[in-house]
Amino acid sequence: MPVLPTFSPDSTHLATADKPLIIAGRTFRSRLMTGTGKYANIDLMQQSIAASGCEIVTVAVRRVQTKAPGHEGLAEALDWTKIWMLPNTAGCQTAEEAVRVARLGREMAKLLGQEENNFVKLEVIPDPKYLLPDPIGTLEAAEQLVKEGFAVLPYINADPLLAKRLEEAGCVTVMPLGSPIGSGQGIKNAANIQIIVEEARVPVVVDAGIGTPSEAAEAMEMGADALLINSAIALAHNPIAMAKAMGLAAEAGRLAYLSGRIPVKTYASASSPLTGRVSKEL
Repeated sequence: MPVLPTFSPDSTHLATADKPLIIAGRTFRSRLMTGTGKYANIDLMQQSIAASGCEIVTVAVRRVQTKAPGHEGLAEALDWTKIWMLPNTAGCQTAEEAVRVARLGREMAKLLGQEENNFVKLEVIPDPKYLLPDPIGTLEAAEQLVKEGFAVLPYINADPLLAKRLEEAGCVTVMPLGSPIGSGQGIKNAANIQIIVEEARVPVVVDAGIGTPSEAAEAMEMGADALLINSAIALAHNPIAMAKAMGLAAEAGRLAYLSGRIPVKTYASASSPLTGRVSKEL
């Protein structure tokens, strides 16, 4: 957890005092990650990613390889000299599948010019209804991928003990879900996410379930280091505007966290001073 900066009359102090987001030794200015799926077309996806200001974009390896609908030409649609690719193992139901797809994702990144990219967003999801990640399979796959030199960003339930085990196994982030993927329910696991934030020594990325900028800001105000948001942007009536809103929300939530909110009180507390008030006798 970052040390809260002290006050300075310089209005830019808080923004400049914050440390950058660092994942596996790589520095990022934006704390918003986005995805490429569910957009109505490639053009909307390109404009939305640009509007968000994000620097990390996650890509489903299997969907790109199979040229699934909406993913044709995806690899060529973005400027990978400016955006860091985060291959993900979406669609994998077992640890073994996830490890194989992660290896393909690393090769895909190399083919697109990112020779040093060993990042992988690890997803092991055997549950077709609620799309909840398998904690045992995720840990098994993470341990193997770390041995193979991957920088593993595991998608997990908001389980503080699992998050700590994955960190100890060598994962470079932990990515607890706010609520089920694509549900738009917002942050339903606030207490557990707060524990993960307090205990983690690697960046905490809240992933899945965020539906509005206010929910994005809420996650950042809790101390999350970053967000990954896809459905809420891609399925909005105006994805480009929503992407920009989410980028601004990530910034606002981070700045609010660093600023330190006022304590919650039971009773009211007047904001105006009581000295010098007009008395009844006058």
